Amino acid sequence: MVVTISVSGAASLVPIRDENPVTITPWVTWGLILVNVICFIAEIRLSSDQLELFLYNWAFVPCQLTNQCSTALPISPWPEWITLITSQFLHGGFGHIAGNMIYLAIFGNNVEDCLGHFKFLFFYLTCGVLAALTQGFFAPDSVIPTLGASGAIAGVLGAYIIRFPRAKITMLPLPLPIPIKISAFFFLGFWFVMQFASGVASFNVPANTGSEGGVAYWAHAGGFIFGVILGPLLGLFSNRQSRS
Repeated sequence: MVVTISVSGAASLVPIRDENPVTITPWVTWGLILVNVICFIAEIRLSSDQLELFLYNWAFVPCQLTNQCSTALPISPWPEWITLITSQFLHGGFGHIAGNMIYLAIFGNNVEDCLGHFKFLFFYLTCGVLAALTQGFFAPDSVIPTLGASGAIAGVLGAYIIRFPRAKITMLPLPLPIPIKISAFFFLGFWFVMQFASGVASFNVPANTGSEGGVAYWAHAGGFIFGVILGPLLGLFSNRQSRS
């Protein structure tokens, strides 16, 4: 089955840690990671036929939301808008969930520290919804399920880059296994540029052929931009003295 995944990491960008301590216990960040892992365990226990039906019920399928499907698809018993949230907790493989959860663990705790637990959860889910809608805007007739946490995580990255642009990120520039320290501004800025450029390049891929299944670049770019906008509105700069 072809799916479009929303994955935070890229093969050449593997963060290990950041030098940016927090003042709280990031319960929401840890809870989100736990829920994602539980959902993934549930997924891998399904047969291939069960998994296909499960994804059409719970992953985000753009054409089902816009009513522009060119082919008959399994009918979900739930309103399609619900998948804008549920799709954020589904993943397409071990590498997919591992990459997303690494990014969430490293960058989510600091944004949660700034916003507080409840506003961070609202921020995270809202960025995920807006990221999925961005992907749907650029591919409204796509019949391919879109899933993954990184639309929401991209929002976290957008908030992080404007709040802590000088924070040091230790990364592995694969394929070289040599840790390098770089500022969040350059690390996350490069990440965003790559997502945006890849989204533009995806315009040349024929729609609904199955070949557009892959990475949801527009969800990443959209989530990042909405994180930059929404974070300050929720008090990103209010609760801590800037260490950037």
